[in-house]
Amino acid sequence: MTTATRGPAGLTARLAEIAPGLRVETGPGATGPYAYDASNYRVPPRAVAFPRTADDVVAVLRACREAGVPVTARGGGTSMAGNAVGAGVVLDFSRYMNRILDIDVEARTARVESGVVLDVLRAATASHGLDFGPDPSSHSRCTLGGMIGNDACGNRSVRDGRTSGHVEALEIVTADGVRAVADHRGLHPVDPGDAGLVARLEADLRRLVEENLEPIRTELGRIPRQVSGYQLHHLLPENGFDLARALVGTEGTCAVVTAATVRLVATAQASALLTLGYDDVVEAAEDVPEILRWSPSAVEGMDEAIVATMRARRGPESVTGLPEGRAWLYVELEGDDQASVTARAAELLDTLKAAGRMTGGRVVESAAERRSLWRVREDGAGLAARLVDDGGTARSSGAESGGESWPGWEDAAVAPGNLAAYLRDFRELLASHGLTGVLYGHFGAGCVHVRVDFDPASEAGQTAMRRFLTEAAALVVEHGGTLSGEHGDGRARSELLQVMYSHRMIAAFAAFKQVFDPDGLLNPGVVVDPAPLDADLALRELPLVDTSFTFPHDEDGLAGAVRRCVGIGRCRSDAGGVMCPSYRATGEENHSTRGRARLLQELVRGETVQDGWRSTEVRDALDLCLSCKACSSDCPVGVDMATYKAEFLHQHYKGRLRPRSHYSLGWLPLTSAVAGYAARPVNALLRGPLGKLLARLGGVTTRRRIPAFASRHALRRALRTARTGEPARALLFVDSFTRAFRPEVAGAASRVLAGAGIPCAPRDGLCCGLTWVSTGQLGTARRVMSRTVAALDDGDDRPIVVAEPSCAAALERDVPELLGTEAARRVADRVHTFTGALTELADQGWTPPPLPETLVLQTHCHEYAGFKGRRPADLLRRLGVRDVDEAEGCCGLAGNFGFEADHYDTSVAVADLALKPRLDALKGRTVVADGFSCATQIDHLAGDRGVRALHLAELLDPAADLPGETP
Repeated sequence: MTTATRGPAGLTARLAEIAPGLRVETGPGATGPYAYDASNYRVPPRAVAFPRTADDVVAVLRACREAGVPVTARGGGTSMAGNAVGAGVVLDFSRYMNRILDIDVEARTARVESGVVLDVLRAATASHGLDFGPDPSSHSRCTLGGMIGNDACGNRSVRDGRTSGHVEALEIVTADGVRAVADHRGLHPVDPGDAGLVARLEADLRRLVEENLEPIRTELGRIPRQVSGYQLHHLLPENGFDLARALVGTEGTCAVVTAATVRLVATAQASALLTLGYDDVVEAAEDVPEILRWSPSAVEGMDEAIVATMRARRGPESVTGLPEGRAWLYVELEGDDQASVTARAAELLDTLKAAGRMTGGRVVESAAERRSLWRVREDGAGLAARLVDDGGTARSSGAESGGESWPGWEDAAVAPGNLAAYLRDFRELLASHGLTGVLYGHFGAGCVHVRVDFDPASEAGQTAMRRFLTEAAALVVEHGGTLSGEHGDGRARSELLQVMYSHRMIAAFAAFKQVFDPDGLLNPGVVVDPAPLDADLALRELPLVDTSFTFPHDEDGLAGAVRRCVGIGRCRSDAGGVMCPSYRATGEENHSTRGRARLLQELVRGETVQDGWRSTEVRDALDLCLSCKACSSDCPVGVDMATYKAEFLHQHYKGRLRPRSHYSLGWLPLTSAVAGYAARPVNALLRGPLGKLLARLGGVTTRRRIPAFASRHALRRALRTARTGEPARALLFVDSFTRAFRPEVAGAASRVLAGAGIPCAPRDGLCCGLTWVSTGQLGTARRVMSRTVAALDDGDDRPIVVAEPSCAAALERDVPELLGTEAARRVADRVHTFTGALTELADQGWTPPPLPETLVLQTHCHEYAGFKGRRPADLLRRLGVRDVDEAEGCCGLAGNFGFEADHYDTSVAVADLALKPRLDALKGRTVVADGFSCATQIDHLAGDRGVRALHLAELLDPAADLPGETP
């Protein structure tokens, strides 16, 4: 190729020539998010390619070889070691090459493409009583290709070991574009015409092994979690020249894996979970050898900082079932019979009590408790990255509360019997460097994950980090351990392999890569010829950015807020929680919380994204964000993309014309108040042809019915019927949506609250400013909020009850974070949702009217995210509803989002994920949705069947009829 064709444009043109239809992205909006994984590193790629077939991969590798451009294979992008970023072309297998090709139940194998997410495979095999054994905490978004690249393990590695033990064959493409299959007997060409090339490659490998038998036999495969380096011992004569397993864990440096045949295991018939409390993690580790004698399937450990952060972020009820302690072990036992497994668990508990190290222990009986406990452990990496302020008691190792911590030494492993001694010395090493770490991990396998409060942004901090990592490597080697136990060496530890291995072994690794990749184009800088561990660090000192939001929880303002994203990728999950609805609907990285946060980080840096607030790439990435705020709760580090989007829109359109919907929908509180004076003629107008014209002019979709405006008299009538004459214990904040579209909810809420011992005084004519915030009109929002705060902060300290969850969330969070005043914070502290008021303020003896035994519930995303422990599902169950079928996910309408013409299709696609299937299977059940947006979406999807969603107040109002589905 000529010099001109070596750039992104030339490479793209060449790929279009040899691989028509291959999607290749080169712009900042596409490459920015792929400059990061979940590690400390940032390496912007030239291009990102999204292959659909192995032939596409062949084309990319051949074109890149011609141009001398490196290639990095990537799955879910959750690498903590920096092995999923590269400066050339990044191959994203997760987008299209994510098919399960075959499941052979009799042989207990599955053939899958590299981009298949682990949980998708597990769901497909579960009906056959089969599972894939290794289960990393990132199982909801990690891909099989990524697991093969790292030789991943997981929470049950005590039982199932590493991914390499479950691989039968790998379908690979070599650096020069040759397709082959590696299995337990060697390497075989896919195309018979390549037989000579493949035979020479295999002969070179056999010669390499023959020349290095002694170091391979003595230095490799010493402990269960020895993942560092290449696993050349699988090629020994006594191991049958198992090239499939030798290639597992090579981190994409030797070949690109396009598909794999993996072995499945039988699903356990019975299990029991023990939670054991200890004074610290060393005491916990001392009990591990005894626990392993009982053949557990999992032995997981963590310290108190992770638990404290989870409870602070998601509410006290998010972590239940833990005994007293400052560190804990989870121990899982499995078997064929529940009674015998439970008996074994009780016996083990008695044995450990007798040993005297535990502070407490119990067998967890509740399935809900088991799920919540496993979620705490699985979110460990994210929770440890950004700890909350816990009054100084959050970290067992003495760190300041609320600090940031980073990977780099997050994956060392030793033999389980050496774990306690290693941890004791490791904590001394931390203390000697003035560092602290949050510890968790696979204690039963001797693998410890730790995030350390390094300062990677400053030169002095980088020097200190290098010094610590070098000494940590020497320490783990002294304890007979390995630098990496499942994450791979990547950019973080490859330089340190020389501390662990002899010069001869390092040379053997280099020779192994040379056989497969003589030009060094596959994931360069990793394992062989490593990049310095402190090169390409993502974090650096940046100037403060002037913003309207105060970002009170982030020391560096917006820069610190977007830095919360450390790439864990929970937002790329297809199930569990609500985050991220736009990613679930589109499958695009740019439309995930992580992708958007990474682009905002690029905006703050000013390198890849060079036009700052005017960036169209960032605008486009934020466009499909529904501002649901689910990420502020579901994201382990508390990214709040709705706030970041509002700030960006404010800055982006400052002094410029905005999208038409920002005016038509952003100013809805004002226009709806005016419409209330002539509701009947306005509604008639909007239902006719002129209404469609006005909708188009306002950027509003014509594929929805515009909700009917209520008259001003309707609100007065609704409140008049709810008067009790009792002194008011609280204020009922009549928000703009309730006033304009469903005043009957205000009346029902007032009656129910009065009956529950919380008589309210209605407060009308005020606004929370939400619609101006969601459209980024923050100057107007501040003025509206200031008037509201001045009216409410008048010396009255009574609770403020808000029937509309989104308005409650705006008053409780957006108002203080935008105004930044003590008055705003005082008002926020008084805010309750309707559910929260009944949960926290109702008289003890209050009983509701008879309720249906079963119902469908759509919880508003803002209520889900912002009001921990006060969610409608919990209240309904406490009030006696036996079956609450909650649509776990966003309704898709999300305020102005689903009314905007350009967003209608995405809005409906989001509804299809959880809400619509429940409406389609309604069968006469009552539907409850407190959010006006949620109720409007339900009307759009099922209103023609007579379905109307009730506000919880209407359900609990003894004067109300309960409509369901009209037969």
